[in-house]
Amino acid sequence: MALDLGETVIQLDQLAQHLGNTRADRTGRLEAFLAAASRVTTATAKEKTGYEPGRPFLAAQVTGALVGAYSPTAPPPDWCVASVDGSHIDVDRHLPVSCYLVNLGGCLLTYGSQPDAQFFSRPYLAADPGGLYLTNPDNPTQEEAVTGALLGLVRTVQELERLVQMVEECPPELPTLALIDGSLVLWGLSGQAYRPFVREAIIGNRLLTALGRLRDLSQRRVVTLAAYVSLPRSTEVVNAVRCCFCTQDTMRCRDACSNRRSIHEPCDMANDILDRDMFQSLLPPGFRSPLYLTNSSVSREYYGEHQVYFYYIHGETEIGRVEVPKWVAEDENLLALGHSLILDQCKRGQGYPVAISEAHEQAVIRTGDRQIFKDMVSRTLEQRGLTAYTSEKERSKRTPWV
Repeated sequence: MALDLGETVIQLDQLAQHLGNTRADRTGRLEAFLAAASRVTTATAKEKTGYEPGRPFLAAQVTGALVGAYSPTAPPPDWCVASVDGSHIDVDRHLPVSCYLVNLGGCLLTYGSQPDAQFFSRPYLAADPGGLYLTNPDNPTQEEAVTGALLGLVRTVQELERLVQMVEECPPELPTLALIDGSLVLWGLSGQAYRPFVREAIIGNRLLTALGRLRDLSQRRVVTLAAYVSLPRSTEVVNAVRCCFCTQDTMRCRDACSNRRSIHEPCDMANDILDRDMFQSLLPPGFRSPLYLTNSSVSREYYGEHQVYFYYIHGETEIGRVEVPKWVAEDENLLALGHSLILDQCKRGQGYPVAISEAHEQAVIRTGDRQIFKDMVSRTLEQRGLTAYTSEKERSKRTPWV
């Protein structure tokens, strides 16, 4: 039986009614929360948000002012932006051979006296054990299949590695923004989800190497790196503010507070408030927030000199989160350049960085292409005289009985 749209509409209407009933309360709490935040001194904010292993929720470390707004500088007359995105077709047990496909797409846009636009799209097929598995070099019997979430992490690193290659080929006289979609933090590698050799293979051997190449390049020419997160759902800054006026001790706070909720005053003012809600009220169009250091365990424990900082930017139609490595965060010129060029990109892209949009268009694998790829796998095997088969489940999907 198909989805009951009539029942779905009723439930959606109930949801909308609930949201409408709670809007006034939420607006009042946000105003009170921002007023309390404005009274916190910089010294208090730095003291209260320092790293504590026992802290019950993820709170950003304050590096300067707790809240504030910084205006953009004018972009240089001539500059370029490089962006890479990716999509993939995961390993499918219904196919006759184990493989996955990563498609990387990107663009190099040049602005100023000699405008130009270059695009690329290139697929990478992995079907051998070296691509399908990550192996522990100290114990070759230990391996992890590159599929699902892990494939997404590997693809993210491939995007950054390809971006580095593009920047290295850019005209050295042009200030360059290296821009990626999403987060610089590989959140999926936090905790104990994967064994240490997996984290080392992805972060130690590849991510940090790519970031190091960009940092070295920035010391010889003007290059800045940023990752842009659209419609962010983070509460790191909200939690930092909560830390500043929380009246509970750490143990009690751990029992009474979560990432988004508290049962105690005054922390309950922040319930269900996101960082972007804060900065929608605090930032004029084009301005950015102060700089914060993420307390992600992945960044803190494994990124070393490339730890991730972030700020929020009002791109005129949405609040975006911009993440940068430590070497950009500590260079005022590179930080200001990234701010101005990302804002310019948002203006050109109707609120979203146009270079990321164009890279996505080059990288996306559409639904029809996915089916064509599956058919190509079977056809190619048959042409080589190899057995091509599929599961009965897959066959039944293509030929329904009723």
